[in-house]
Amino acid sequence: MSNIILRPTRRLFLNTFALGAAALTVPGVFAEELELVKTPRQTEGPFYPNKLPLDTDNDLLIINDSITPAVGSVTHLSGRILDAKGSPIRNALVEIWQVDNKGAYLHTGSANYKERDSNFQGFGRFLTGSSGEYYFRTIKPVPYPGRTPHIHFKIKKGSKELFTTQCYIKGEPGNERDGILRSIRDTKARESIIVDFALVKGSRIGELAAKFDIVLGITPEG
Repeated sequence: MSNIILRPTRRLFLNTFALGAAALTVPGVFAEELELVKTPRQTEGPFYPNKLPLDTDNDLLIINDSITPAVGSVTHLSGRILDAKGSPIRNALVEIWQVDNKGAYLHTGSANYKERDSNFQGFGRFLTGSSGEYYFRTIKPVPYPGRTPHIHFKIKKGSKELFTTQCYIKGEPGNERDGILRSIRDTKARESIIVDFALVKGSRIGELAAKFDIVLGITPEG
């Protein structure tokens, strides 16, 4: 049975949750309170959508005006896009893409593409404001052959692609066997892209929240 959040209050919900997303993850975790670690680059991989969905907003659980949500553990994914000095980057376009609950990408080359969950958007975009914060409602990623669960991120500004990386789940057993993740030799850099997918307190359907700040190796001018 899928985890469901009904559609009628979707827009209001997304707006209000985005403002309070950080409070639902780990209290007091802000980039300026920690030692800044530059987020390591990761491969884009072969499954960036070869045909974008008609709906590319930040709610991957509902496509356009459908009332049927995607199957999976509802996850509120938020964070900030920061420069090398820890300052927020405004007007950064954050793109994410990931497999559905069956392990299929929104890409015709995905092994089980024909079996994918047609209610899962598979790809989303969010434009940061002055705080540099982004927010997505998605599902907790699942593994597929050869890879531990992960979510792909691409950061753009205007027509320029700035950065590509991946986000992983803290405590996931497959992390120790994932060659792409383990290729990051620096321990702190590797740990910076592994985040906690924590239960949202008070959620009656077991929603999760994850906070992933991305620190780019650029200055405000760069």
